[in-house]
Amino acid sequence: MADNKPAGSGRVLGLAVAGALAAGIVAGAGVLYVTGSLQGNAGDSVASATCPADPALAEAIDEAARGEVAAVSAVAEPFDVSAVAFKDGNGREMTLADLSGRTLLVNLWATWCAPCRAEMPALDELERSEGGEDFSVVPINVDTGADDKPKAFYEETGLTDLPFYRDETMGVFQNLKSQGTAFGLPVTLLVDQAGCARAAVNGPAEWASPEAVDLIETVRSRDAKTGA
Repeated sequence: MADNKPAGSGRVLGLAVAGALAAGIVAGAGVLYVTGSLQGNAGDSVASATCPADPALAEAIDEAARGEVAAVSAVAEPFDVSAVAFKDGNGREMTLADLSGRTLLVNLWATWCAPCRAEMPALDELERSEGGEDFSVVPINVDTGADDKPKAFYEETGLTDLPFYRDETMGVFQNLKSQGTAFGLPVTLLVDQAGCARAAVNGPAEWASPEAVDLIETVRSRDAKTGA
């Protein structure tokens, strides 16, 4: 699919990290972060009665993945991520199932990952403009150690609307990596109300762009009609 990305903030974001990502892969803290799509592939995951394949939705996602979010692709074999575990800002353990009933944009990020840091303001803007009872951005920080550094990043960057979630074990990332879904950071999943991953991308995107909102709407509107 051709990327007809217009000039704008997303292109500035891309230029900001282009030098570091010229080879497509940059090492950081023992993990790689890359640009590119998942080629509509969820690795070893298997579609089930819980997360059946939906060809019409997959086609709609791929058609909507253009411009600023052209690297996003539909997951060919949707898989259940409702059991993904992490902690909230108060250290309370939770899973994505606690957010069921909403379309979710789940983003794994780390403070040492330059593209992750660059896209966080856009995620904050997306949550501010689109977040509500039927949609939420779920940014899960995977820095190891204490949460002082990622919390400080929120304050320094002025992130006011994004919730704060943490998985200091990096278990979420490792699970997605083991099944071929995550190749590095950032990695983002578009998840339906039933907790099924329907689209994914490795690498940053301009999530506050009209194209991103249109892409999310393909899943959100389907959820509204079917109850996922």
